[in-house]
Amino acid sequence: MPVFEYRVRDRSGKVLKSQMEAETTNQVRDALRAKNLMIVEIKTPKTGMNADISIPLLDNRPPSLKQVAIFSKQLATLINAGVPLVQSLAILQKQIEHKGFQKVVKSMRTDVESGTPLSDSLVKYPRIFNRLYVNLVRAGETSGTLDSVLERIADFQEKDLALRGKLRSALTYPVVVLVFALLITYFLLTTIVPQFAGILAQMNAPLPFITLMLMAVSNFLQHSILLLVVIIAIVTFAYRAYYRTPKGRMIIDDIKLKMPVFGNLVQKSAIASFARTFGLLISSGVNIIESLEITKGTANNAVVEESIENAKNVVMVGEQMSSSLATSKVFPPMVVSMISIGEETGSLDNMLGKVGDFYDREVDEAVDSMTAAIEPLMIVFLGGIVGTIVAGMFLPMFAIIGQLSQ
Repeated sequence: MPVFEYRVRDRSGKVLKSQMEAETTNQVRDALRAKNLMIVEIKTPKTGMNADISIPLLDNRPPSLKQVAIFSKQLATLINAGVPLVQSLAILQKQIEHKGFQKVVKSMRTDVESGTPLSDSLVKYPRIFNRLYVNLVRAGETSGTLDSVLERIADFQEKDLALRGKLRSALTYPVVVLVFALLITYFLLTTIVPQFAGILAQMNAPLPFITLMLMAVSNFLQHSILLLVVIIAIVTFAYRAYYRTPKGRMIIDDIKLKMPVFGNLVQKSAIASFARTFGLLISSGVNIIESLEITKGTANNAVVEESIENAKNVVMVGEQMSSSLATSKVFPPMVVSMISIGEETGSLDNMLGKVGDFYDREVDEAVDSMTAAIEPLMIVFLGGIVGTIVAGMFLPMFAIIGQLSQ
């Protein structure tokens, strides 16, 4: 019999860790709930064929979010049409092009045929089906609304893809321009500047500070480029190592939220993601404590995670979540007020849906504003680089011409 590791909270809020022998995750969950313990995490043992499938060659990677969304939509359609779950999985297995994902669906079908709940089978593939997905499917199985839950998951994933696409499109332009600016600057400093420097050296002309600076940078790039690469690598490694620490992650994520232009976009996308994720879990029947715990795990920002954790702790002692969010640096008063109204009227999921829709539109506007602000900044940046190089090279030439004309 497999051994499951689990973490739970008792009535005082203390986290406890232990193990339990059981046939399925559901048995562990039922036993813990019977003891009035709040489940934080249950780890499914991975053995043999039940482990996360290893896929050879190019398919040794998880399917994309889009592929998983299509799978969810198609599975929901088949179940809604009255096709049994095992047969639905068999149909989808044949038409999935991703070989690794195909093997996963085949394994899932085998598990379901043997009587394992679909949610317990999904737990074995965390690279494909995250905790949010698994808990939503489990809620759908419990309530008998698996088809509608899968539809909601697919819609949620499609909105998530759209949000990522907006952020990617907003960042693509400045990144491309910055890369070209660096390449052009490197070319000028290592090719053009040295030629001018040679001419100026032959003329023994007095050189202004800006020219001396350009010549020093040019000489460094020509002879010490390896040192520059090493410095960049060390800085990158140090940044990643610092970001892995709790304090470093909190500081860096806080800076991201406070950055001009970009910070506004990060905050609005975080609120949109929180509202959609939390609202989806609540509307699917997942209890509020577990919903907040799962939502915290999808935040990808330490400051947002801390705000959600504080809200969860407040709910655990019987108070309203909005009272904690009101003290957060992330959630504005309008969002807190809407959540408070949802808590008081019992329509929290509807309010969260409205918040998510509103901030989806806000993200669109923030992307447009950021793009509009970045374009002139990049033009000024490029102009400044080229102008500095031109000034550094031609100012001594003008001085020489002035001396010759006297």
